[in-house]
Amino acid sequence: MKPYSDIAKVIHKEGYIFIIIAAIITFILGSFSTNLLWICGICTAWCAYFFRNPERMTPEGDNLVISGADGVVQNIIESIPPAELNMGSDPMIRVSVFLNVFNVHVNRIPVTGKILSLKYFPGKFVNASLDKASVHNERQSVLIETKNKTKVAFVQIAGLIARRIVCDLEEDQEVLSGQRYGIIRFGSRMDVYLPLNTTIEVAIGQTCLGGETIIADLDKPKSEERDFVRRSI
Repeated sequence: MKPYSDIAKVIHKEGYIFIIIAAIITFILGSFSTNLLWICGICTAWCAYFFRNPERMTPEGDNLVISGADGVVQNIIESIPPAELNMGSDPMIRVSVFLNVFNVHVNRIPVTGKILSLKYFPGKFVNASLDKASVHNERQSVLIETKNKTKVAFVQIAGLIARRIVCDLEEDQEVLSGQRYGIIRFGSRMDVYLPLNTTIEVAIGQTCLGGETIIADLDKPKSEERDFVRRSI
C-alpha cells in the first residue's frame, strides 16, 4: 500500500468560496435570530463536509484499476466508449460509480499511466443515476495508456444538480493510480471503460472508496461469467 504522493488537504480548494459565503450568511442572519444561526450553521458545516478531501491508501500494482470515486457501483455493462475519445466502436466493459451528495466528490486516477487525451463534452444535466447520462450529460473524458500499453478511459459525469466539473490533468502527463486530479460539485457519476477481457473485482451495489477499492485487475485472466449482484447477509 502507498500513501498519496501529493499533499492531502482537509478541504478541497473548490470548496473554499462556498464555505466562506455560507459562513458570512450565517454570521449576518445569526445576528438577527438564534434559529437562523443554527440553520445556517448546519448548512455551513455540511458545505465543509461535502468538500472534504480525505487521505487514502492506494494498493500497489500497475495492473490494478482503482475506483476513481466514492460511491456505489451502479452497473457493470458492455458499452461503446465516449465518441470524443476516438477509441472506435468496439464495446468495452463500463463500470459506473454513482456519487450522492454525502459522498466524497474528489476524484482520483484509476490506473497508473500516461494521459493520451482529454475531451470535454458540454451536455445535459439529467439524473446521473440514469444510464443515458453516460451519453447525454456534460462530462470530462480522459484516455490513459498504462505501462503495459493498455488503453483505459475514465469519465467525470455531471448530475442533476452538478454544474461544475474540475479536471486538473494535462495531455502527456504521467500519473499514478490514486492521485487526486479533480472534483465534481454535488451529485454525479464516474464511468471507467476497460477491455472486454478484464477481470472485474467489484459487484453491482457495492460501495467503493476512491483511491482504495480495486475494481479490476488488467493482468488477471477473465474468469467465467459471474452474477455481479451482491446479496446482503
